[in-house]
Amino acid sequence: MIRDFAQTKAMFQMPQDMIYLDGNSLGPLPRATAARLNDCVTREWGEMVITGWNRAGWMAQPTGYADRIGRLIGAEPGHCVLGDTLSVKVYQALAAALDLVPERRVILTDSGNFPSDIYMAEGLIKSLDRGYELKIVDPEDVADHIDESLAVLMLTQVDYRTGRLHDMPVLTKAAHAAGAIAIWDLAHSAGAMAVDVAAGGADFAVGCTYKYLNGGPGAPAFIYVAPRHIDKCQPALSGWLGHAAPFAFEPGYRPGTGIERMRVGTPPVLQLAALDASLDIWDQVDLDQIRAVSVALTQQFIQGVEATCPMLTLASPRDPAQRGSQVSFRFEHGYAAMQACIAQGVVGDFRAPDIMRFGFTPLFIDADDVAKAVAIIAKVMKDQLWDTPAFRQKAAVT
Repeated sequence: MIRDFAQTKAMFQMPQDMIYLDGNSLGPLPRATAARLNDCVTREWGEMVITGWNRAGWMAQPTGYADRIGRLIGAEPGHCVLGDTLSVKVYQALAAALDLVPERRVILTDSGNFPSDIYMAEGLIKSLDRGYELKIVDPEDVADHIDESLAVLMLTQVDYRTGRLHDMPVLTKAAHAAGAIAIWDLAHSAGAMAVDVAAGGADFAVGCTYKYLNGGPGAPAFIYVAPRHIDKCQPALSGWLGHAAPFAFEPGYRPGTGIERMRVGTPPVLQLAALDASLDIWDQVDLDQIRAVSVALTQQFIQGVEATCPMLTLASPRDPAQRGSQVSFRFEHGYAAMQACIAQGVVGDFRAPDIMRFGFTPLFIDADDVAKAVAIIAKVMKDQLWDTPAFRQKAAVT
C-alpha cells in the first residue's frame, strides 16, 4: 500500500499554477491514462478489431473492474457491475427495489439528494402509473418519516451541495425495521472515504466513476445489489447484455445470472480503459488513511477561510464526522466569486443558489495547496475581484 500521498500526487497530470479543488465534480487525469488509452486504441482496437471482445477481454471488464470498485465500497465480490450512466443505474435500482415490496407505494428521499436521482424517480413513477408517491423531506428529518408505509428509502450518502453525510447503517437499519428497501447513491463518497455497503446493510448502491475515482468525463457508473436480492431482481431495463445468453439471440428476455442481469448496453471500452488506469492507483491506497488526511485538509481549509473571509458563511457541517470530503460556503455572489477564484488559479465550482463548493482529494491535494488556496480566496474576497461583469456571466456548466 502507498502511504506517502506525495507519491500519488506525482501520478496525476495537473496544470501548472492550479490548485484543483474540484475532484468531487471531475477527477484530474492520471498520468498513466493516456498510455492505457493509446494501447486500447492502437493495439486492442487497431490490431484485434472485433476479436478484442474475446482476446482483450472487453466483454468481462464491466464485472472485473467493478470488483475493484467493490473493494472501495465494501461490496461482496461479484455483486457490482459497471456500465451506462448513473441515472440509468438509479432507475434500475429503484425499479428493482419497488418490485421487492409490491404492496407499498411510498418512496422517501431528501431535498439534498442529487436532482437527477429525483428526476429518475419521478419518471419511473409516471411510467408505472401505479399510485406511487415520492416524498421529499429535509435531510435532518429523514428518520422521522421512515414508517411502515415506506417502500424504498433512496438517499445520496453525501449531499452534493453541502457535503452533509448521512449515517448509512443507522438509516438502513431503520428502513429494514419498517420493512422497506434502502438504495444509496455513492457519487460523492466512493473514493472519498471508506464505505461498507455490506456491513451497512445496503440493499442497492449506485455511483459514478468520474469524480473521486478519476475515470474521466463520461466514465461509466456502477451498481451494487446485495446477495440476498440479486437472484430475485427483475431488470426493468432488459438490455441485450443483461440476457442470460446474449449470443443465442433468443426472441424473449431471460435475465442473466447474478449481477450480470444488471447490465444493459455495450461496455464503453475506451472509458473502461481510462478507468483501469485510475484504478491501478486506487488498488494501492488505503481509504481510512485517505479519510484521515481529508478530514485534516478540510479542517485546515475551514479554519483558514473563516479567519480571513468573514463574508463567507459555512454551509457544510462543522463536525467532520458529519461531512464528506468537500467544504461549501454560502455567498450572495457565489458564482462570480468562484469565477474570480478560478481565474486566480483555485478551481472549485458553484451550486445554485449561492454555494461555493470545494473538494479535497489527498491523492493530489496537500496542506501546502490548502494554505495557498486560502490565501488566494482571501485576496479575491477582500479585494472584491469577483465584482466584474465578466465573472457574473454564467457559462453552461457552473
